[in-house]
Amino acid sequence: MTRKYRVAVIGATGKGNYGHGLDTCWLKVPAAEIVAVADEDEQGRQKAMQRLQVATAYADYRTMLDEVRPEIVSIAPRWIDRHHEMLLAAIERGIHVFIEKPFVRTPREADEVIRAAEMRHVHIAIAHPTHYSPVLGVVRRLLREGAIGMVLELRARGKEDHRGGGEDMWVLGAHLFDMMLALGYEAEWCFATATQSGRPITPDDIVTGNEGIGPIAGDAIHARYGMPEGVMASFDSVRNAGGKPGRFGLRIHGSQGVIDIIEGIVSHVHILQASDWAGRSPQANWLPITSAGIDRPEPLVDEKYRDRNILAAEDLIRAIEQHAVPLCNAEFGRKVTEMIVAPFESIRQGQAVAMPLEYRDHPLQAWGAPS
Repeated sequence: MTRKYRVAVIGATGKGNYGHGLDTCWLKVPAAEIVAVADEDEQGRQKAMQRLQVATAYADYRTMLDEVRPEIVSIAPRWIDRHHEMLLAAIERGIHVFIEKPFVRTPREADEVIRAAEMRHVHIAIAHPTHYSPVLGVVRRLLREGAIGMVLELRARGKEDHRGGGEDMWVLGAHLFDMMLALGYEAEWCFATATQSGRPITPDDIVTGNEGIGPIAGDAIHARYGMPEGVMASFDSVRNAGGKPGRFGLRIHGSQGVIDIIEGIVSHVHILQASDWAGRSPQANWLPITSAGIDRPEPLVDEKYRDRNILAAEDLIRAIEQHAVPLCNAEFGRKVTEMIVAPFESIRQGQAVAMPLEYRDHPLQAWGAPS
């Protein structure tokens, strides 16, 4: 009989809710059993009990962790202002964690979480679905084999809706930075500019962002990252500049072609093997990449390849049982956090900044953000 891991869920109705299904995914994992849920909102708590088919619920998540003693907890709220606090509470009790992105608000918070987790041998998995995609492994292989020639640059753009600029970089850029890291590209430095209504931002433009992300500034941001071997990466977002279909995703440009990745578990990935990056030649076509390779039908059709979180949940259990590290672990979370705040540190200093960042708190706090 398969062992069942006891899982608890932390939600926050009206303050990030339960993320993108970080609660219900456990109902579809045979090796897991949801035993309790915590939510300060009474109505939200009652709904979660019905949705998750549990009889035990708490208003205070710490009380739940102490009384239920789960082996795994889902920190599901999309808002990140309490992620650091919730992570440390779980780690102190030796409970493994599955957490919604973005990970935490600053490199210092990430440092503290990782240090504590290492001391208690706690595993942390982060909900970046594309990181767990079998298709991403195929992309890595194709890049190694030179399917698009020499890799020259990685271009990422957010959704560029009403959140365009700093908020877009936090909420959606996190996925794109994680893709870069998962493909083996780690930033060595960052240089960035940001504008508000077309003019360079100043400390007067700093506001408190939505979803607990902390201080942000700018309705347009343009960040450049230097990668090993001269590869360049970029993230750009301009408020209300998005369209339908959108540009949200990552494009890898090589000397002989382009690979386009849209975020998701079995991601929508395409390749254009043409050095002009436009496919002007009649022989040049965009072809799909699946887990089976270029222009082959996708064989992975089970529900877990459609759900955003089942693969991540199963991978966390694998890591626990094998004393290994989850695929998308806290170290990736720390590096993603640094890639998000590095543009603001570059703007604060007025120059390129080396990574990992020397300054571990939020750069906009040091630049004059309201406390």
